[in-house]
Amino acid sequence: MIADLLAKNPIQDYEALDFEFPDEHINEVDCEEKGPTDVWEMYFDGAVNLSGNGIGAVLVSPDGKHFPIAVKLRFDCTNNVAKYEACVMGLQAAIEMKIRKLEVYGDSALIIYQVKGEWQTKDLKLIPYQKYLLELIKEFEEISFTHLSRDKNQFADALATLAVMAQMEEGQTT
Repeated sequence: MIADLLAKNPIQDYEALDFEFPDEHINEVDCEEKGPTDVWEMYFDGAVNLSGNGIGAVLVSPDGKHFPIAVKLRFDCTNNVAKYEACVMGLQAAIEMKIRKLEVYGDSALIIYQVKGEWQTKDLKLIPYQKYLLELIKEFEEISFTHLSRDKNQFADALATLAVMAQMEEGQTT
């Protein structure tokens, strides 16, 4: 039916396409592998305010699944200690999940640059955290740390804030 329609209505001034390919030896334009990656992402943050202290982290799988973690801290601490606690907790969870390659993101320049060895750790309370993080890092095949602006770390920040707001009775474990 379509063939009859085309035969009755020929195209005027028809020119055949030029099928001459000067680069016939090129079989593929994009040679980069597009296979699945096995690199996970981790975002972390801590929150300290009058209501209490909390930490949050989220692990993001290569296929985009999110694994959020929120913990209410039951001890007084500084904001930097809370952020170190969040980073430690996220790395421990990644190790438990047998993650081998991880990109870590946080909005604390202090922690990111101390762990990378670009800044010295002078606060005596933070030195044990830094040492422990450096031990945890050895568990990974590949790991990187990147500083983010706060607006790019909203999910981890929300988890930390949620943990602070959680009302728990003493002795309650859930």
